[in-house]
Parts: sequence; structure tokens; C-alpha cells
Amino acid sequence: MKLSVLDQSTAASGAAQDIAIRETLALARRCDALGYHRFWVSEHHNNASIVGTAPEILVAAIAATTLRIRVGSAGVMLPHYSALKVAEQFRVLEAIAPGRIDLGVGRAPGSDLLTAHALNPHADAAVEFPRQVRDLEAWVGGRELDDGHPFAAIHAHPTGPTEPELWILGSSDYGAELAAYFGLPYAFAYFFTEGRGCAEALELYRRNYRPSERHPSPQATICVWALAAETDAEARRLLKTREHWRAGFERGLRRPLVTPEEADAYPYSDVERDAIVRLRAKAIVGTADTVVARLRELAARFDLDELVIVTWTHDPAARHRSYELLAQEFDLRT
Repeated sequence: MKLSVLDQSTAASGAAQDIAIRETLALARRCDALGYHRFWVSEHHNNASIVGTAPEILVAAIAATTLRIRVGSAGVMLPHYSALKVAEQFRVLEAIAPGRIDLGVGRAPGSDLLTAHALNPHADAAVEFPRQVRDLEAWVGGRELDDGHPFAAIHAHPTGPTEPELWILGSSDYGAELAAYFGLPYAFAYFFTEGRGCAEALELYRRNYRPSERHPSPQATICVWALAAETDAEARRLLKTREHWRAGFERGLRRPLVTPEEADAYPYSDVERDAIVRLRAKAIVGTADTVVARLRELAARFDLDELVIVTWTHDPAARHRSYELLAQEFDLRT
């Protein structure tokens, strides 16, 4: 089974936000050496927790400083942008790292509605998402747009013998249906929904899949939050950072990640404590063998040959160690 990475450039309390970007680059180099299959970065705006606002720039830096790992976005929030400009950006990325670039696109704003309006003031931008995907697929792949299309004479440059691999991202049936219609790979944000709707979305995607030239068969994965440490107690201690963040998230707060000690000292309400108990019951955390057993169970349940792992810790060294332990347990280099 292939194992991949989603890193969201999380900011940590007590550190400048720009450090999070450099930590993403460092983690990508480490995961490249460890044998991970892909390294994806996300797009969020006006968010003090997740500060990767420009995936296309991060992908360029990672592609230029890694050797073999596939690199891409999970994803570019397409309604904010021109499909042509995104196609041009990722054609340039493909020229930097031929055969290694993934272009994952999503419809969600990756921000609050006011920020989404500041990025693109056209209120109906998200409605145009299917049309954008159609145009993007042609431009990225170096294919002609349909006769009669107003932009039929336009091509995305630079061209080359390879092309980025286009993915549809989602956390609902909408993305699954769209990916199936266009015959594109599909990634479900399992970590975002805590698994709700995953089985239904994957079944819908596979049942309605229309084969395409590049992807004659459906190709799906899920993005899962997981954390491994040397001991179960240490993994549970590190999880407290995410527990604190989640409590704030439920109240509309987007704050930098705190240390486990800061999380311990926080005066949680009874409602927040109940939510944390539920999170702990579902969390994929522990020693590497425990975590890998859970991951393999998920892969078998959903008939997947690839999983994408997202991990948050306040200390980047703990995040590195988690990916190292999982790589060793999966024997990725072999």
C-alpha cells in the first residue's frame, strides 16, 4: 500500500508564522527520503491556525528541493481563480518536476465568506466550478477545448511530454459525483468529516465512474488524521494540542497550535470536555503498530491502495518522528 502526506503548514504558539512554511519544506524533504508517495499542501486564508495560503508557491519550492516524491495541492480552491491561470501555474510546475506534479482542486472557500469575497467578488464563483474543471482539464492536459468554446484558441504554456495529474477533492457527495463524471481521481477529506459520509461518497464515485483516457478505472484515496509516537502515553500527550484546537474551532476560533502543557492548563467547559472525549475515542493515535493496524483496517474497509496522512503537533520534531515511525512500520523504502 502507498502512503502519502498532507501538510497544512500549521502555526505554533510562541513562533512566527513564517516558520511554519519552512517547516513544511523540511518535512517534505524528510518524507521524500522516507519513501512516501505524495506530499500535498493545502490552501487556507485568513486563518491563524493554517497559514499555507499559496499552495502553488509551496509546491514549486518543494518540487525544486526533493528528488522523487510526487508533489501537489490538496488543494487549490478553484472558484477563487481563473482556470487558465491555475493551468499555467501547474504547467510551469510540471516543467520544474516532470511527472511528479498533482493538481488537486476543490470548491470550498478554505476561508470565511468575507475572505472568499475579497479573493473573488463574483458571488456565483462556486456555481461555475464544473465548468472550470472542464476547462482546467483541457488546458492542463494540452488538449483542445470544444469547438465553439469562447476560449478555444487559447492554450496553457509551457507544454511538454508530461502533464500534472488532476484530482477532485471533497468531503461530500458533490465532489464524488463530479470526479466520477469527468473520470478523474478523487480524494475524500476523512479527517475533516471524522469519516461521516465517506463510504457513501466512495460508493457513489465508483458506481457512476465514467472512464477517461488517462484514468480508465476509478482511483480514490482518503486523507486521514493520524499520530504515532514511541509510546501510547506520549501519543496521547501530543494529541492534547489538537484537542485544544478543536475546542476552539467549534467556537469559531482559528488559533495557533498550543503545547500539550498549555492545553492541559486550559479551563475547558463541560461541553468541550465531552467533545474531547468523543475525539479521543475516534482518534488514530498511539504506537506505530497500533496506528498502522487502524490505517490498514480503514484501507481494507474502503478498498484503497493509498492513504494520505495529516498530522498536527506543536513541536515539528514530533511530527517528523510520527512520519518516520509510520514509514518504518509500513516498510516504505522496501
